[in-house]
Amino acid sequence: MKFTRILLGILLPPVGVYLTFGFGTTLLINILLTLLGWLPGSIHALWAILKHEEQANQASS
Repeated sequence: MKFTRILLGILLPPVGVYLTFGFGTTLLINILLTLLGWLPGSIHALWAILKHEEQANQASS
């Protein structure tokens, strides 16, 4: 599932963020960034998804 979210974060940034966080402020920020351009949306999506994974790994350790 992690690979799928990262791939969607690159190709369709709001979808990847939605699968990771659900509907919330992170998704709204990502939608706005994606409307400004695909690259800002993708960068934010990758950052948010990887940061979420990092926090999940730290919590399980």
